[in-house]
Amino acid sequence: MAEDDSSATKASVNDALNYWIAEGWSPGGHVREVDYEANSRGRDPMFDGIRIVDVDTHFTEPPDLFSVNAPVGLKGKLPRVERIDGCDYWMVGDKNFGSLGGNVIAKDHNKLLGRLAYRTYDEIDPGSYDLKPRLKAIDDMGVWAQICFQNGGVTQGGSLVALNDPELSNTILRMYNDACIDRMQESGDRVNCMASLPYWDKPAMLAELRRVIDGGIRGIVMPDRPERLSQGYVGPDGKVSPFWEEFFDICNAEGIPLVYHLNAALDANSAIWDNLGFDQKLPIHALLHHVGCAATLSNYIVSGLLDTYENLKIGLIESGIGWVPIWLEAMDHQLFEFRTRENRGLKKTSREYFAKNFWVSFWFEDYAPKHMLEEIGVDRVMFETDYPHPTSLYPGVQDKLVDVFKDKDRHTRERVLEKNAVELFNLPF
Repeated sequence: MAEDDSSATKASVNDALNYWIAEGWSPGGHVREVDYEANSRGRDPMFDGIRIVDVDTHFTEPPDLFSVNAPVGLKGKLPRVERIDGCDYWMVGDKNFGSLGGNVIAKDHNKLLGRLAYRTYDEIDPGSYDLKPRLKAIDDMGVWAQICFQNGGVTQGGSLVALNDPELSNTILRMYNDACIDRMQESGDRVNCMASLPYWDKPAMLAELRRVIDGGIRGIVMPDRPERLSQGYVGPDGKVSPFWEEFFDICNAEGIPLVYHLNAALDANSAIWDNLGFDQKLPIHALLHHVGCAATLSNYIVSGLLDTYENLKIGLIESGIGWVPIWLEAMDHQLFEFRTRENRGLKKTSREYFAKNFWVSFWFEDYAPKHMLEEIGVDRVMFETDYPHPTSLYPGVQDKLVDVFKDKDRHTRERVLEKNAVELFNLPF
């Protein structure tokens, strides 16, 4: 990794282990009993003819992900699952890459509250990590297609770099991305997992980018603070960093979306009081990630990158939407008062950049999707469930959608639930 004076905390060997807070899968929690049949009626008649796209879900890495089709020379080195003190962990050699990720939906369809996950693959909904039951699950919730992100820590950059084995770390990412392509193809484009790249190795990153584009991948998960792993998007001269220039060229020209998920651009721990308990900290953590999304939006706006790459598509996922109007209003005020637009030659207002280059998503919100869509932009908002994570809408997805859209016209329903996601992720329907 490059040495610089960045304010970003550098990636570390423990990134994967710490990706999910250990207390989150300790024993305990409260099991919410779910009437699965009552909540699994499929798509409500209100949405007939609309292929609902859920733009934020997680596909848990299957336990045999790296043992199937493993390269002969790396078979003993690739990630494997080990049960340690009653919890399933991903191990790479003697390095712990953390738990299987956020999985609070059980095999019996009940939901665990007060924890981030069940502890083992034996306990969780097979729809979390197996394609066939996943398709059954999304049919039951009335969703046509899903955009999926990683769940465990096996793709975490700091830990992969710390292996000090470029062949191994790059192979792990290639195998992960190959599995994403396979699921997409086998599901008929209904399960679309986002690719991860070796952001610390420019030639390898560009080669893998071209490979996954050729494979039909619908989007690339991006680091919100790339300085942690390599170089920032902007160089010391204020222009696009040479490390990223060709990457942006390709994505801008080919319409490949850059996706920022559960944004960690801000250190949530730095804003949370000391001596609060686990159940007190986690709600604040989750909410501060919305501010992280706003920070990434702002960084792009002031950087000038969106004037150089006018067609860049940026998805802020698990972002929420209610903050957008006040944030854009505040940004335009600050840019005017500090003369940032004039000083940097920015061509558009914050609202104009947002309307051209950004998409956001909601799940738990009521007020914003009911009352603020026109102000935010009907063509900028998408829907998500966050399945199978703790804050997911599960169960009752259709009940939520009916409540939100009962007073909306057909155009609005279709835009928010299908068309916006189709346009951002280049979905073939």
